[in-house]
Amino acid sequence: MAIVRSDPFRDLFNLQDQLFRTFDSAYRGREREEGPMTATWSPLVDVFEDNDGITLKAELPEVDPKDVEIQLEGNTLTLKGERKLENEEKREGYHRIERTYGAFSRTFTLPNTVDVEHITAESKDGVLKVFLPKKAETKPRQIKVAVTPQGTQAASISKH
Repeated sequence: MAIVRSDPFRDLFNLQDQLFRTFDSAYRGREREEGPMTATWSPLVDVFEDNDGITLKAELPEVDPKDVEIQLEGNTLTLKGERKLENEEKREGYHRIERTYGAFSRTFTLPNTVDVEHITAESKDGVLKVFLPKKAETKPRQIKVAVTPQGTQAASISKH
């Protein structure tokens, strides 16, 4: 009788390889029948606020900034665009396409404190940065208490 060393992960890895081959061949078959696989995707967005305003940073790799549309309607800001698969005619050479291509749209509700007349946007290294400044009257103010020489107190307001 021979002693066989057991490897509990060997069967798991074999099953994983089988699943990948099955999905891969099913994907290739469906691609030929239905055409290119594109879908709606949602870019990742960081939103942060400071005393001056709100900043949105959206990851848009391989999206031409000219193809990005920023719409403002009421208190709703919408980012729209499309990431296109480059060299679609050479798609036969691809072994796997995991990134999502196609149209995207993200919508954000803006607070009333945003000065919608002075919103700016810039794109650098695949990151779209949209700055939403706060209205001057909604920016935080600090009130300092001044002491007069006679010992009475008076308040003064200063803006940051």
